[in-house]
Amino acid sequence: MNSLVQAFYNWYRDTMKHPQYRWLVIIGTLIYLLSPIDIAPDLIPILGWIDDGLLISLLVTEISDLFREYSQNLHNHPTSVQENSSHETTIDVEVIE
Repeated sequence: MNSLVQAFYNWYRDTMKHPQYRWLVIIGTLIYLLSPIDIAPDLIPILGWIDDGLLISLLVTEISDLFREYSQNLHNHPTSVQENSSHETTIDVEVIE
């Protein structure tokens, strides 16, 4: 059972990394959470909420990771040409030796 959960976790994370499948996974997760059909029905008091809680935490974790990566990419790649108050242009060049 542990390997099945780990396999689902790895599949979910890998699929969220691919931009073409990301929205399908997010929408599919939300449909599953709102749907009355579950692996463990919500009518069972504790077991019914565990699968939903785990899926919500996985979704929130992956979306927050995507936002963090996006934010880091914005801060690491400034615009190539910036003008300062004296209207001089600065170009940053990396020299490879």
